[in-house]
Formats: sequence, structure tokens, C-alpha cells
Amino acid sequence: MYATMICRLCPFCTPRPSVVFHHFRRISLTSRKLRPLVLGIETSCDETGAAVVDNKGNVLGEGLYSQKNIHVRNGGIIPPLAQHLHRQHIDGVVQEALKTAGITIQDVSAVATTIMPGLALCLTVGLEYSKELVRKAGLPFIPIHHMEAHALTVRMIQQVHFPFLVLLVSGGHCILAVARGVGDFLVLGNTVDDAPGEAFDKTARRLHLHHHPECSGLSGGQAIEKMAAKGTDRTLFHQKDVGGFKERDCNFSFAGIKQILSQFITRQEINEGIYDQQPPAFVSNLHDIAASFQQRLTQQITLKLIRAFEYCRQTELITQPQSALVVSGGVASNAYIRNALDIVCARHNYKLVCPPPHLCTDNGIMIAWAGMERFKLGLGFAEDPQSVRFEPRFPLGEDISEKVRDANIKVERIQFWKSEQTKKDRS
Repeated sequence: MYATMICRLCPFCTPRPSVVFHHFRRISLTSRKLRPLVLGIETSCDETGAAVVDNKGNVLGEGLYSQKNIHVRNGGIIPPLAQHLHRQHIDGVVQEALKTAGITIQDVSAVATTIMPGLALCLTVGLEYSKELVRKAGLPFIPIHHMEAHALTVRMIQQVHFPFLVLLVSGGHCILAVARGVGDFLVLGNTVDDAPGEAFDKTARRLHLHHHPECSGLSGGQAIEKMAAKGTDRTLFHQKDVGGFKERDCNFSFAGIKQILSQFITRQEINEGIYDQQPPAFVSNLHDIAASFQQRLTQQITLKLIRAFEYCRQTELITQPQSALVVSGGVASNAYIRNALDIVCARHNYKLVCPPPHLCTDNGIMIAWAGMERFKLGLGFAEDPQSVRFEPRFPLGEDISEKVRDANIKVERIQFWKSEQTKKDRS
């Protein structure tokens, strides 16, 4: 909630390193151009993105440089390298977005940039570039919360009214929240340790999938999904052995399943005589391990989601029939997880709404649209763009996860994998 970011140390608005202390202002609709255009800039992690969108949700131009293949070869993101690549490509990406849109920077109504949360070294690249850009062009500046941008993206392509439930699943986050309006979120649950994307990546590395010929160039999540599709036994890990299931809240925990899986793989490698073998060899039941991991992770997500449905019903946070569940973030591209969520939503009279896969991963389009949402409301503009600071960690909104826990809601698990098998048998 950006309202919480207004400086409480004024009148001087003194900046502190990596902390957001700045003023926001409203601007009058009469001062805007007839066709408002927002340039969005994204550098929070490993994608350098820029895009131009109009107030109708049309994407006029986009530029995107992905560092994914470089980081896959390195076995993970190296922040100084990511920062260097952002600096190397950001101007070209922005110019590509403007060129594709057929405009110059003077045609833009405002610049919106991710300033939170993310990797500090990466966030600073986009923020420094944007400050210089708005200073030279004399444009308004709209700081953007990365996760809010993921939550709002779907409103660019279809009609989704507030309030709605949102599930944000990515490499660094797993958040369940009620979106009540632009900049107005109630957080029902968050990850207490690893995010699902991180668990996917570490599991893929433990299985040596970056050496597997079928997984060349794929991210950890993509590799696990591909291997899991060939699995026939998804029961290698017992639910009681995995954290995150017993607590009657909406918080997530994926560190337990990652640890259990690593120990399971080690035992398999020792039994098969391939432990510490170089080059790495693959365990014989690789596909079943991937399938079991994916199913257990998905089980936890669906369990927490069902509890969120019930909490919103009991507290009347969401009352309209056929409410929307918006799912976004990189992990939302996983087809197995999407299918499970679709089954759960159908059982609870919710409509699953997801952006197309290319808009689930980080990009400049979602930042531009989040900026446009604020632009149309005339709020969220930085009063002094040069005083804006990035924030590697910043909440999406008010945390009410303790209230969810205190409600002590017991829910019935849905065996979505049986529904999935029924669909396959009928097809």
C-alpha cells in the first residue's frame, strides 16, 4: 500500500540507503495528454524490460532482454553479473520499446519503474536510469511495486473487478492476497522460507537437469515440469513428511519438501552407485521424483488457497458470486499447477484468471500497465523523483495472516490429481 510509504520524517524527506522515504502527489486529469501513454521499466531480477501502453491496455511497443540462459549456465543468479547485464542493455531495451511504438520520449505521459521488491543491485539500475530519463524529459515518475504489477496485469487484457483474490507465485515470492483496489491489498499469507520458484530451481539442480539433454536452455521450473510429465508415480513423498500442511493458515513453506527430496535423491544415488559421479548421472526414477515433487508443491498451494476461499467467505471480504482468482508470476506458467487451480476454483465457485504465459514472467508491459492504473486515478506520482529510493523488501499490503491463523479454519483437501486423470481418460 503506497499510502504507507509517505515520509514520516518530513519536512526534509531525508533519504536513507535502500529505504523508501518519499512523497507522492496527485495530478489533475486536465493536465494530461489526450491519449495517455506510460513507459514501464523493469529490472528487479534477471529480465531487462520496457514497454509502452495506452489507457485502453494496448501494448504499443516492447523491448525485452532476458538473462535466463546465462544464469541457467551459472546454476543461479549472480547479482553483480545481473546488474552488469542490466546496465549493458537497459538503454537499448527502452529505445526498442519507443521505436516499436513509433514515438519519442516526449510523447510519453509518465514513466513507471519497479523500485520494490527485488535484488538491490538490479533495482538500482532501473531506478537510476529512470531518474535521469524523467529529469531530462520533464516527465512524471510513478514508482511501482513489482508484485502489485503482477497482480494487476490481467486487468489490462480482460475485465476483472475489485475485490478479487490473487495468488502470486514466482522465484522469490508466494503471496495470497485480497486486491481491494489499486495500491490496496490485504495479505492473507506469504512464504516463510523458500518461494516455489526457488524450490523448483534447487530441485532441478539437485537432479542435475541442467546437464540433461532434454532440458537444455530450460529454467529449473520448466525442466521439472517437462520431466514430471513423463512420471507415472507421484507418491514418492508422504504428505505427513512435508512442512506447510498442518498449520491452519495461508502461509507457505517449501523448504521442507526441498530438504526431503534432496535426502531422497542422495539415497537413490548411493543405492545406484552414482553418488558424486562426474559427469553427473541421473537416477533411474528421475521422472517420478520430478512428478512427486511437483504434486506435493501443488498440493500445498491448493490447500492454502481453499482456506483463503473460506476465510474470504466467512469475513465477507469477497462476496460477489463467481469471484475471480487471479494467478500470476513466473510459476503461474506451469500447466500442471494451473490445471490444479482450475479444478479447485470450479469446486468453490471461483473463476481462475491468468495472464498469458509471456505476461506471467517479468516484463516491462506489466510495469507500464501498473503505472497506467495509477495514472488514470491520478495517484502514486513521486513528488520529487530524484529522492525516490529502491527497497529490496517491501510488503504488498497490510498483513492479516495472523487473523487467518486465529480463524483456525479446517478445510477438506481436493484430490485434484484424480480429476486430472479423469480428464485424460475421457480425452
